[in-house]
Amino acid sequence: MRNLSITEWAAPIVWHDSYDQSVLEKYYAHRNITVGLTVFAVGRYLQYYLGRFLLSADKFFMTDQRVIIYIMTDNFSRIPWVSLNRHHTFKVFQIKQEKRWQDVSMMRMKTIGEHIVDHIQHEVDFLFCMDVDQVFRNRYGVETLGESVAQLHSFWYQEYPDLFPYERNASSEADIPRGQGDFYYHAAVFGGTPAQVLRIVRECAKGIMNDKKNNFEAVRHDESHLNKYFFLHKPTNISSPEYCRASPLGRPSCIKSVRLSWNFKNYELLRGKQ
Repeated sequence: MRNLSITEWAAPIVWHDSYDQSVLEKYYAHRNITVGLTVFAVGRYLQYYLGRFLLSADKFFMTDQRVIIYIMTDNFSRIPWVSLNRHHTFKVFQIKQEKRWQDVSMMRMKTIGEHIVDHIQHEVDFLFCMDVDQVFRNRYGVETLGESVAQLHSFWYQEYPDLFPYERNASSEADIPRGQGDFYYHAAVFGGTPAQVLRIVRECAKGIMNDKKNNFEAVRHDESHLNKYFFLHKPTNISSPEYCRASPLGRPSCIKSVRLSWNFKNYELLRGKQ
């Protein structure tokens, strides 16, 4: 499949050479924006990943903008102390423990929505939601901002839609029939304006809860529902795999600058009993 720089609905796909950084920086220099970033750090994910995520975010994420990192955790006592630069702050919020990692993954949609309504919508102009088991490698800047932001999945961005791991069961709210679909998006990164992110997480949470009522769980959990949302409501800005890269995949010639990459994951350790 081709490496696109723009979609059929005229949304840009952000690659290393698809934007003029100086123009964007000049545009945002006087906009006085604040960018939010939600991250869930629970169980062993808190112990193994949060510190490195915060340090790398402080170094590379929206370095010239005000940033508020919202840490959702089930254990306040294990939050690492990280000294951030003068533009960056973080806030910590307690969330309840879930019995299964799948439930943590899916219920984050509901939690993010509650926090947007309670305070985030009044504090930031743009909001990203990211998995904690990632590391920023290079500048991750304003070129990624948009009304609704989706992330192309490293494993699937060169495949055809019929090969995507969409939920195919018509009993699920996340169902996308074969022969339909645009891209496969990674739930490790999504964002937009607070109003748009609220719409995204509310729709995903509604689909997840409706599936639960029918004793059904989508094949890729919240990611399946996120893909269904972006299938119905096209994102206005899409980040290329440079902005969320799985290191074991190597680096194809089209990947010039890895901005964010997955950290090593030992799922047996991370998702086992505490």
